[in-house]
Amino acid sequence: MEYRELFGIKYAITNYHEASLLIIKKANEENKLKGFGVSALAVHGLIEGYKNPALKNQINSLDLVVADGQPIKWALNYFHKAEMDDRVYGPTLMLRILQQADLHCIPVFLYGSTAATLEKLSAFIQQRYPNATIAGVQADRFRDSTDEEKELDRKTIIDSGAKIVFVGRGCPRQEKWVAENKESLPLVMIAVGAAFDFHAGNVKQAPSWMQNNGLEWLYRLMKEPGRLWKRYLNTNSIFVGLFLRKAIKELFKR
Repeated sequence: MEYRELFGIKYAITNYHEASLLIIKKANEENKLKGFGVSALAVHGLIEGYKNPALKNQINSLDLVVADGQPIKWALNYFHKAEMDDRVYGPTLMLRILQQADLHCIPVFLYGSTAATLEKLSAFIQQRYPNATIAGVQADRFRDSTDEEKELDRKTIIDSGAKIVFVGRGCPRQEKWVAENKESLPLVMIAVGAAFDFHAGNVKQAPSWMQNNGLEWLYRLMKEPGRLWKRYLNTNSIFVGLFLRKAIKELFKR
């Protein structure tokens, strides 16, 4: 698997099939000394890392960062000739991994979101992937955990026997959590963004044509304008500015 840097973040040049097979392989490895961290990182996460050097280091400490958004895919193709046919969207990647977990009877753990969302998400998984055992769940506290709570969470996850932890805490809190627990939890941890809300049925996903044309942000903005307008105004404008600046530099180099 090849990796390319985009505005300071190291992305894997991969696809759903390759990424999910690697994750399942890592999940089934015995006697692991440390965890395997994964993030499906879209424009928002990329720009948060660009602005925050400490967060950028945490994201780059993960083992596999995939291009969640179409703009990320387009930029990697433009600047690095990556020839990626599709992005690796967190909610879809989660389903691909659950398919493999169902096939191989791999236990999974759900970390983040609310208790009500976790209950609906668990029901969705159990109905659609009956052999993918849900080893345990832990709702988000929506605050910084104490040291005692962090240790309790790690013990709970390890004792559950899970091999994969899906982390749905929102970006960049989920990336921070995966980075902070890589050395303590010898299993696969995957930050999957809004996948919990989508698969639990809380939030509708954008139509395929909007996703394929990089307009998912617009659909979500129309659904939640009060919560998301500042995020998208900030991150999208910075991303466009960085893209244009780099493209102009590349043009002058040629």
